[in-house]
Amino acid sequence: MMNKQRLIPLIVATALFMENMDSTVIATSLPAIAADIGTSPLTLKLAITSYLLSLAVFIPASGWTADRFGARIVFAGAVGVFMLGSIGCALSSSVTDFVFARILQGLGGAMMTPVGRLVLLRSVDKSALVNAMAWVTVPALIGPVIGPPLGGFITTYFSWHWIFLINIPIGLLGIFLALKYIDPIKSEDPERFDLMGLVLAGIGLAGIAFGLSVAGLNLLPWSIVAALVSVGTVSMTLYVIHARRTGSPVLDFGLLRLPTMRASIIGGFMFRLGIGALPFLLPLLMQVGFGLSPFQSGLVTFASAVGAMGMKTLAARIIRAFGFRNMMTVNAVVSSAFLAACALFTISTPLMLIFTILVVGGFFRSLQFTAINTVAYAEVEAPQMSRATTLVSVNQQLAVSAGVAVGAFSVETTLALHHQTELSADVFAPAFIVVSLISAASAWFFWQMPAEAGNEIAGRKAIDISSRKGAEKRAATDAVKAATEDTQNARDQRLG
Repeated sequence: MMNKQRLIPLIVATALFMENMDSTVIATSLPAIAADIGTSPLTLKLAITSYLLSLAVFIPASGWTADRFGARIVFAGAVGVFMLGSIGCALSSSVTDFVFARILQGLGGAMMTPVGRLVLLRSVDKSALVNAMAWVTVPALIGPVIGPPLGGFITTYFSWHWIFLINIPIGLLGIFLALKYIDPIKSEDPERFDLMGLVLAGIGLAGIAFGLSVAGLNLLPWSIVAALVSVGTVSMTLYVIHARRTGSPVLDFGLLRLPTMRASIIGGFMFRLGIGALPFLLPLLMQVGFGLSPFQSGLVTFASAVGAMGMKTLAARIIRAFGFRNMMTVNAVVSSAFLAACALFTISTPLMLIFTILVVGGFFRSLQFTAINTVAYAEVEAPQMSRATTLVSVNQQLAVSAGVAVGAFSVETTLALHHQTELSADVFAPAFIVVSLISAASAWFFWQMPAEAGNEIAGRKAIDISSRKGAEKRAATDAVKAATEDTQNARDQRLG
């Protein structure tokens, strides 16, 4: 029987994979869904963003909910709610039905991701955390790249309804395994629920995340997008003021005092922003620029997932060998270089070369994500874990939305400067350069961490202790040797 150190990460990873897949698969199937329920793809795209809104509003409540009712029951319940939302989507016969079903899915997803991480942190020894996080990181990387071809395949050869119905057996298995193998841990003394904080943070995150997401889709005028982001920013500012006056904030920015958490949040945001633009820019380049079909494009971009899978067995060894700070600083630059390499792709670039660059780049990106996700919790005490997972999840959500917005803005700016109205292959290169530079800049924040950051969870503490013991032993031996030589010299002098 598989041990808990491996089984629990797989249970959490399966749930997250279901969520990540759903978010990306739908994009390919929009025209078929819209035609079937009698609306336009444009209207349906706005309906789909209701999922993002639901995520943004409910994620801040996840930490308190897990402490109050227990992470196991909340995680299993979140999977159940996500399944109900999936059934609702499959049965939708109007835009209104679809919107409500997606909001329900968003509620489940908002609890699944941070509470899934919390389950992991409370169930797995710190020494095994890097390996566990490597398994949980993979779904976030694989979902966006295999979602489009899978969505196209299911819609073409079966029916769009199956995009949602395949979640049911996966979800049922996840609930069964969660209730059977995850320990029923909950806080003995849950904090008072911060309702005012939830409202302010919910409006703030919804405005910023929704505004940034639709900015890349040309769905709304830029004035409305700017208004959404502005309202969100004002609400988040009010939340920060409120959080300083309460002892149990839903988003605890006080955790940023920890050097490893600060590097993971700020550096991680910049790194994710750049990488978050990749699933948006690459399929557009392949389909619009190079004329590939959605299915062919999906097969090419799937290379990133291949690289990510190859990393999971090596991550712990690499981090143990070099330490978090050194590895993350160098790897941020290396990963960004592979992202920038996409700017060199032309219609005459051999697909095998593109595939190779994406595979190797996927390896380094996945390694960085694993390190960012793990080192965040290196200095967090057990009572603060639920707050920490909530903060990290919110940060990831905003970073991905910002990545799409920056990528889209870069492409539109290039179009304007070239006086073009139609997308072509040459307008994507500057966007890849811009997002890769933002990602590379994250290296500075990772370098600011202490040299010994995360040594305990990397398994380097034991190495350090053994090397110190070796040094102490050598020093003791040298001291004995020196004393013996001094005694011998004194004896020789007396005899002389």
